[in-house]
Amino acid sequence: MSTLRTARPADVPVILQLIHDLAVYEREPDAVRTTAESLGDALFGDRPTIYAHVVEADGQIQGFALWFLNYSTWEGVNGIHLEDLYVRPEARGAGHGKALLAALAAIAAERGYARVEWSVLNWNEPSIRFYENLGATNQTEWSTFRLSGDALADVAALADSAA
Repeated sequence: MSTLRTARPADVPVILQLIHDLAVYEREPDAVRTTAESLGDALFGDRPTIYAHVVEADGQIQGFALWFLNYSTWEGVNGIHLEDLYVRPEARGAGHGKALLAALAAIAAERGYARVEWSVLNWNEPSIRFYENLGATNQTEWSTFRLSGDALADVAALADSAA
């Protein structure tokens, strides 16, 4: 029997380990800079900026969903951006991923949010099939852009002269 629940502060070390496991799965094993302290503060600090749900089975957390609110200017309401969804490989196929996504969909529906959305790596065919089987659609007309590292610093430096 499994239990789906909102994450608690004591879950932070396990969620952090699952984030590392996800990074390995996504072929970026050295990319995680998050610490237990920064994750705990973002989830449970004075001004939380992210939320998480976990699914437990056999007394152990088997997977998690980490998310935050976004906003659609066209719809005029919030939505949920799913940053990470991960289920341990040995626990896949038991419905944990579906339960986590269903919980987020229920939150969105209950609160009147317009959507739940996320990104998936193009090569991740098992996840793409899983999402499509749930009725999710690939937003192929959109591309994701990112400023980070030196490019972020360079654009930030323009702030003083941009006004």
